[in-house]
Amino acid sequence: MPLPVDPADRTWMLRALDEARAALATADVPVGAVIVGADGRLVATGLNAREARQDPTAHAEVEAIRAAAAASGDWHLTDVTLYVTLEPCVMCAGAILAARIPRVVFGAWDEKAGAAGSIYDVLRDRRLNHRVEVVAGVEADACSALLTDFFRSADRLA
Repeated sequence: MPLPVDPADRTWMLRALDEARAALATADVPVGAVIVGADGRLVATGLNAREARQDPTAHAEVEAIRAAAAASGDWHLTDVTLYVTLEPCVMCAGAILAARIPRVVFGAWDEKAGAAGSIYDVLRDRRLNHRVEVVAGVEADACSALLTDFFRSADRLA
């Protein structure tokens, strides 16, 4: 039986899904992220922009982390939660650790490149100096469906 989902986590994941849908306008893989402060206020958003900017590091999480650091004037993001529609990859997990983000909530598992528990568990690796609380599977069906539909459409166009 799955654990109950915090209503705030569900609300913010739905907002991250809105960001993911916005990535479709530039043919980017629909992944969205939001960063929320301890006070429950939106700090920053991000969406995949690799195609839009021709930047391989422009993942939703990295975009949101950059925006949050700029908004706060500090790269230490020690009092936020990052919500992202897809399990972070190794690069994004590294950025999360570097920013000292204490909590990550994600939707869909990434069985090909995930680094928050599926393939790797970088965020909770005890050998590192920072570990992250990870909440997985919030709105997983909606997050997965958006990605599945995107890749099915891409296959039809190929």
